[in-house]
Amino acid sequence: MTEFKLQGDFIPMIQLLKACNLVQTGGEAQMVVAEGEVKHNGEVDYRKRLKLRVGDIVEFRGIKIKIV
Repeated sequence: MTEFKLQGDFIPMIQLLKACNLVQTGGEAQMVVAEGEVKHNGEVDYRKRLKLRVGDIVEFRGIKIKIV
């Protein structure tokens, strides 16, 4: 499991995907979220601007990221 150190109170889902180099562009990030490819705390989540906070776990294409 990869850890992402949060700077501030939260990070939007699409920004996390870009920051972790899982997608190349914001448009690609929006597409994969809209297509249901991203899980938030074990469940598919379609919210592109979902505010991720410390303790949240995101899963994308077999890669898990924990917000710390």
